[in-house]
Amino acid sequence: MPALLVSFGVVLVAELGDKSQLMTMALAARYRALPVLLGITIASAVMQGLSVAAGSLVGAQLPTDSINIVAALAFLGFAAWTIRGERGGDHPAPTDPRQIRTAIVAASGAFFLAELGDKTMLATIALAATGAVWGTWVGATLGMVAANGLAIIAGRQLGHRLSERVVRLGATALFVVFGVVLLIDAQT
Repeated sequence: MPALLVSFGVVLVAELGDKSQLMTMALAARYRALPVLLGITIASAVMQGLSVAAGSLVGAQLPTDSINIVAALAFLGFAAWTIRGERGGDHPAPTDPRQIRTAIVAASGAFFLAELGDKTMLATIALAATGAVWGTWVGATLGMVAANGLAIIAGRQLGHRLSERVVRLGATALFVVFGVVLLIDAQT
């Protein structure tokens, strides 16, 4: 239980104001809240599981430069996908299974890549290196979902106030910025 509470608190605080929260806001402005939350929960559980496994096995020996390059290229790919919009130019209803699936995949993939090599991943690795693997995994996952749940609320509010075109352009710009920042980070 102490590992769960510590990892929840550390990840929640570390995630506040992070790039993945901004990305989550952009996704929530474009898609329904529940599929975005589901995508983030899936990605968080997987990412925190990998972080805990890495922390319990190898500690801080992961090559963050290589991880940043892969994540940067993926972000640039997300930017291209976002700017082109939905296939066929139609605007399916918010309950259309295609849009729900797209939202879950977009949120999971983008969020997973945003967290690769991020401070919350490194914090989880460090926490897991000290033991209490299950508590660390559950706490870190819940902390990540809680922090980004706040971003979903903010993103939904923006989505109601802005046009779809503005949201798409804003999300594209964020993906490009994150991709470029990760590429620069990998080179330094």
